[in-house]
Amino acid sequence: MKTVFTSELKPLLEAFAEQTELYVPKKSGEYYTYTKYKAGSDEPLEFNNIRTCTTVKEFLFPVCELAATYPEPTEPKEIRQFAVFGLKDCDLHSMAVLDKVFFEEDFRDALYIKRREKMFTISSDCFDPAETCFCTLFGGKSFAEKGFDLNVSKVQDGFIIEAGSEKGEEFISKNSGLFSEVPAAALTQRDEGRVETEKQLKQNNVKYKLDADVKEIVESSQDSEAYDTDSQSCVECQACTRICPTCHCFYLYDTKQSDYFSKMKMWDSCIRCSYATVAGGENPRKVLGDRIKHRFMHKFVYFMDRYGTNMCVGCGRCLETCIGGTDTRELLKKLSDEFKTKK
Repeated sequence: MKTVFTSELKPLLEAFAEQTELYVPKKSGEYYTYTKYKAGSDEPLEFNNIRTCTTVKEFLFPVCELAATYPEPTEPKEIRQFAVFGLKDCDLHSMAVLDKVFFEEDFRDALYIKRREKMFTISSDCFDPAETCFCTLFGGKSFAEKGFDLNVSKVQDGFIIEAGSEKGEEFISKNSGLFSEVPAAALTQRDEGRVETEKQLKQNNVKYKLDADVKEIVESSQDSEAYDTDSQSCVECQACTRICPTCHCFYLYDTKQSDYFSKMKMWDSCIRCSYATVAGGENPRKVLGDRIKHRFMHKFVYFMDRYGTNMCVGCGRCLETCIGGTDTRELLKKLSDEFKTKK
């Protein structure tokens, strides 16, 4: 795959904005969110050091969308080509998780698949990670190795652009005038920066390192009181599941319009008290601690059994949004310590 160099980021993004819808990170207070980029805009460009607070899930799996109508079927809205810049390795891993769910045979989600096909993915290296980032606990990195069309690495005198797909190669070839050969010093600087960021991530999470496989730890925690203890600070706001880039539960909501019925697909949350309620009003998970346990079992056990990977990418968004101050790493460490005493 091609690797090229550019001294300025703006011409690269302008080329995208002229051809397709482009979304870029924008600083809002302490955090980054995504905004639509307009070709020819004088707005300063942001190169986000970490993942945005909003997730890539929102581009592929909207909070609410029309799923079906009756009696006449409705043609879905046209899904146009779009590009997203500034995605991180944890974001790419989260898309791989969602792909397993929405591309699964017999359960293929046509709208998700179409958006995925129309998306051009531009990832970028992390630098100066937040204290809440813990991707390295689950095999993540500060830079992407796969799952991108283009990856951008910031160095002292410009940006290294690496193609990761045929679409990425094609873009570089069509816009070859924007690029030059990569200086050897720039590659060295990029690699050294990646190593330093990796060290910082590992240092930030050294006390949370698990002593065994996370699936084994969580699977053995069925009788742990840690979930009930953890639930004491939870206010059931469901922010952890809403902001999680891999949580994908939804429910179908029926509405009656003037001359037709519609079925809406909306995000749901396993933390919600009535989530598990069945016919007759029975609820096997009325207790909050049981719902938190179920969430951990789904992320680290059930999903692993079904798809061969866990659902947590270590992005840290849940830590930043939790009103009660719950830290996923701390709960996992408690469970890990309990696991050691059982052996």
